[in-house]
Amino acid sequence: MTRPLRRRLAAVTAAATLLVGAAQAHAVAATPAPEDQRATVRAVTKTAPGLQRALQRDLGLSARDAQVRLAFQSDAAGVEAALERRLGDDFAGTWVDESANVLYAGVTDAAGARAARAEGATVVDVDHTLADLESWRATLDDALADDPAALPGWYVDVTRNRVVVGVRDGGQADVAARVAAAGVPADAVVYEETTEAPRPLIDVVGGNAYTIGSSRCSVGFAVQGGFVTAGHCGSTGARTSGPSGTFRGSSFPGNDYAWVQVDAGNTPVGAVNNYAGGRVAVAGATQAPVGASVCRSGSTTGWHCGTVQAYNASVTYPQGTVTGLIRTTVCAEPGDSGGSLLAGNQAQGVTSGGSGNCRSGGTTYFQPVGEILSAYGLTLVTSDGGGQDPEPPTGCSGYARTYSGSLSAGGTAVQPNGSYYTAGSAGTHRACVTGPSGSDYDLYLQRWNGASWVTVAQSTSPGANESVTYSGSAGYYRVVVHAYSGSGAYSVGLTTP
Repeated sequence: MTRPLRRRLAAVTAAATLLVGAAQAHAVAATPAPEDQRATVRAVTKTAPGLQRALQRDLGLSARDAQVRLAFQSDAAGVEAALERRLGDDFAGTWVDESANVLYAGVTDAAGARAARAEGATVVDVDHTLADLESWRATLDDALADDPAALPGWYVDVTRNRVVVGVRDGGQADVAARVAAAGVPADAVVYEETTEAPRPLIDVVGGNAYTIGSSRCSVGFAVQGGFVTAGHCGSTGARTSGPSGTFRGSSFPGNDYAWVQVDAGNTPVGAVNNYAGGRVAVAGATQAPVGASVCRSGSTTGWHCGTVQAYNASVTYPQGTVTGLIRTTVCAEPGDSGGSLLAGNQAQGVTSGGSGNCRSGGTTYFQPVGEILSAYGLTLVTSDGGGQDPEPPTGCSGYARTYSGSLSAGGTAVQPNGSYYTAGSAGTHRACVTGPSGSDYDLYLQRWNGASWVTVAQSTSPGANESVTYSGSAGYYRVVVHAYSGSGAYSVGLTTP
């Protein structure tokens, strides 16, 4: 990307000021009182350690490069959405080159080029819009779906501005004739010989395991009342155990999605098992761009990562063709079916099937999670509880004063009471914050330098509880609370010199 995209924290207006004695006021009289009460902190970009380690292992990245990549592709996803809204039917797709942190946008005319450059993307002239390519891909869903022996799959490759059709050795001429008969332009299609033999990963566990009779599959993502998973794992009405529940909807082939309503006593959690002794919090379901790094959770092979190759891919299994899938380079093996695909902390899809293995590599397909939620009217459970009201925190103990408030995810607030306090002499400052269960709240201690607020201490570990201790001179200070993820009530404890 040619320019950085920065998130701006919301400004918070001061509400009140602590009263101080005359001696304290005299001690800091040389420094003008703060005029700017806005919350000005640079939020720390954080990723789950297990996710970052998997990116390092599978993509050969350093720890720093993994962090930079996740932050870059999060910004790129926002640009992609903005361009799609702005260009409408003229949108030709975007993709990323994460080795150079560049976002490319396909354009078909001068207006599209201007819009892409305005959003910071690098322009690539192409012949076809994404809408046309997807229309031709959908035409092939009808024309090619009846020959699984010759046709392992087809998808739109935005990087080449073509519909890619996989064929068996010696089968291209026959397939090309069928494509032409379907009315798809020859210059919109490219053929690739492949030995792939995709199959549903039906006895796999991705995320946490559950069983259907003698078969096993895995939880994809938690939703209100249950979880989503792959449709080939079970039919409507089938019972599950560990967690116990009932398939309330299932579609396969055609689609490969299902949802299970769990029995009482099972609690859906907005997180994914990282198979490194922890969990990755799920913050939402924003679609990542083509080329983005993604990671999959499965109990057979644990965490493995790769990149997104295409959306709306069609793949033919022995049981029939499934359309609308995410095609990736992530490996998978039997035992990983139904499991979770993440881009950073954003849910992408559930494991459908693929080819290869995690020793030699392979191609794996995922059912997009957004389609599952829409099909059944479900609500994704995120790290803030997915809209449920969490229990208020109990507060920090052992501090001279306490303050409370409430934040939405991404929000920022200033304490005490939207303003600042005065330290009349040098000494130790202690502060803490306790946020809602399942959230990630960060804490910053700031000092006024006469012109702006400067962070002098901070605590930004993953989780709802943070504390800082700082020894400083007399002056004006304040505490800033940032809801990195999750929403709800928080409590601040504060002891000053």
